Amino acid sequence: MFCDTAKVSLKAGKGGDGAVSFRREIYINKGGPDGGNGGKGGSIIFQADKDTNTLIDFRFNPILTAPDGGNGSGTRSNGRSGKNLIVEVPIGTVVKRDGKIIADLTEDGMQAVIAKGGDGGFGNAHFKSSVRQTPVIAEVGEPGEAFEAEIELKLLADVGLVGLPNAGKSTFLASVTNAKPEIADYAFTTLTPNLGVATIDRNDLLIADIPGLIEGASDGRGLGHDFLRHVDRTAVLLHLIDVYQDDAGQAYSTIRGELKKYSDLKSRTEIVALTKCEGLDDEIIEMQKQAILEKNPEAKIFAISSVAKKNLDDLLRALLAAVKENQKQQEITAEQIGSTPIEFKTAIISHDMESLPTISLSHHELKKAWQVTQDEKGVYHVTGEKIEKFARRTDLSNYASVNRLRDIMKKLGIRAELTTRGAKADSIIEISGKHFTLVEDY
Repeated sequence: MFCDTAKVSLKAGKGGDGAVSFRREIYINKGGPDGGNGGKGGSIIFQADKDTNTLIDFRFNPILTAPDGGNGSGTRSNGRSGKNLIVEVPIGTVVKRDGKIIADLTEDGMQAVIAKGGDGGFGNAHFKSSVRQTPVIAEVGEPGEAFEAEIELKLLADVGLVGLPNAGKSTFLASVTNAKPEIADYAFTTLTPNLGVATIDRNDLLIADIPGLIEGASDGRGLGHDFLRHVDRTAVLLHLIDVYQDDAGQAYSTIRGELKKYSDLKSRTEIVALTKCEGLDDEIIEMQKQAILEKNPEAKIFAISSVAKKNLDDLLRALLAAVKENQKQQEITAEQIGSTPIEFKTAIISHDMESLPTISLSHHELKKAWQVTQDEKGVYHVTGEKIEKFARRTDLSNYASVNRLRDIMKKLGIRAELTTRGAKADSIIEISGKHFTLVEDY
């Protein structure tokens, strides 16, 4: 069963908690902290697979959950990282979060981290220093990303067949490829897209038969948006028109108008084919060609017969040339984009001794990295990526961990801002869903 849309609930694994532990062995006095770190939570990864061609599995399994990371323990034992959940999806899968595209898988084997697992918390061994030799601080693991995602499949094809219902698209596909679409003498025979490979001059063309469109399809009429999305990914459009149409020009304008409403056709090559031309007088064919040329004087038109195999090779060669030209233009565009320098002005990139990249923000940037607001109940809300990350890793049941968070707030200038805004000792502070009171001298 073909399925090209799905909604799925994603929940990546939570990071494991760090441990508070001290080395206790006979004859070893003051062994020191040895609490290990928590393991990283598993991420949810989508991988494009050429042998997968539908999203139907998501209809039956709409909830994806990656395993949590293990907790740290004594003897500096770190928790085990949660195993990543790898989900195979068709090539051409687009993943959206809140309507925005977060992943577009266009090649076989391509991977994208859709939901990132939470980092594990540090154990108390991590916090040992010359001035803090017996720390009782340990962090909790961060929660993994959790959200609802919309998944769409946009077929990746060299040529997309478009036209009114019963224009002969399925018959054409069956004639030039090994595909076996349903063929019948009534409208909307094709209810799902079909793919086939045509070979011409030792070159392959991947052709997609897109179900028949009607006027108003871009507004949802007929099969509407269900399949118009597949036009987005085709390099060349082959517009098939039944030569027996009362007005071939009007049929051409109807489909072209719907495609213009849905996507930009300026960069899309279009070739027109009059179908079912077997045994028909040249005068009638020429009359229909002129009707189309009146709508678009630059239209390239072929008169074909899928049943009699008339002019099919010439049409395929024209399609192949158009596809190759499209690929050439894409390569030129990619080279131009790749040669454009990208400037980063907000961060200074440095490297530590282990060559791990870190980002150091200037004092000016740190000041803008957080914000304090107050709601009608008097609760102070602190937001900002850095401070929220520290808050998520703070164990509110551990007084030392809470005091560490307060110390970080002081260094970042958040305490001064809260005091300026009128915060008292018993005022409630909220950061990333965690609540605690503001106390003096912290």
